[in-house]
Amino acid sequence: MALRVLFLGGTGIISSACAALALERGIDLTVLNRGGSSAKRPLPPDVRTLTGDARDPVSLREAVGDEEFDVVVDFIAFTPEHVRADVELFTGRTGQYVFISSASAYQKPVGHLPITESTPLRNPFWQYSRDKIACEDLLVRAYREDGFPAVVVRPSHTYDRTLLPVDDGWTTIDRMRRGVPVVVHGDGTSLWVLTHHTDFAKGFVPLLGEPAVTGDVVHITGDEVLTWDRIHRTLAAAAGAPEPTLVHVPSDVIAREAPDRGPGLLGDKAHSVVFDNTKLKRLVPSFAATTGFAAGAREIIAHHDATPDLRVVDPVVDARQDRLVERFG
Repeated sequence: MALRVLFLGGTGIISSACAALALERGIDLTVLNRGGSSAKRPLPPDVRTLTGDARDPVSLREAVGDEEFDVVVDFIAFTPEHVRADVELFTGRTGQYVFISSASAYQKPVGHLPITESTPLRNPFWQYSRDKIACEDLLVRAYREDGFPAVVVRPSHTYDRTLLPVDDGWTTIDRMRRGVPVVVHGDGTSLWVLTHHTDFAKGFVPLLGEPAVTGDVVHITGDEVLTWDRIHRTLAAAAGAPEPTLVHVPSDVIAREAPDRGPGLLGDKAHSVVFDNTKLKRLVPSFAATTGFAAGAREIIAHHDATPDLRVVDPVVDARQDRLVERFG
């Protein structure tokens, strides 16, 4: 019998790749969303769909009805309220419940490298990360006290062709192509890990229904470690731009100038991260991340060049970079 799996969410960066690979591996996959396929990341044609709002407990319950699944995966739970509703609905109705958390939950500043699954969780800078930690805490209690079959998976900066992994997006690429200096946080040498969504899926899909991971946590990341200077230079090369002039600006200055960026910068990207994937490779011996960022960057730029709606230059962001370049260049 094929494994019966329910995805809550299926058209996001991570979930779209996981859906495609799950079907390829013969999993009987159902995706619940609010109706219709995504133009950006359409569902594979063979996916069975349920229509409902995963964040509305009544809608979710009506959509699922009395069905049971071997595995339920929630890709779009961000607060304890979301997870609590899932636990109430799926207790006794699934053999495994997988929560997609975030590697940004690991302590910041990072106490030591490489980061393992036992690295403490604490992020005083970013509410998003604190909410993910609270979700994990709820699931740990549910497993320990009631045997709820929870699994926690922590991705780290997973991307696909639709996502530029720099905060200022296409404005940065436009500046590179114009030969205008580009702002990079810190001194540009902090370490970062980017994971192509298809590589994430190769680690994730084999975990579905795996008894050894129930009640446990695992992170799934690539092994390639990049500096932020290298990330920007790789994007410039993929865009056919000249060698970029990178202007380094303290992260706290950027956070003050761009409050919308501040929490994610100070709570994540400003810190060096290197991940130990030993646990994942023990659980999934076949796992290997094979899409390096040089190839991923070419994929991103080619897709943006072919999709005019994605090539948005934000004049506010552009002006902010100009101001910072004038101060720190």
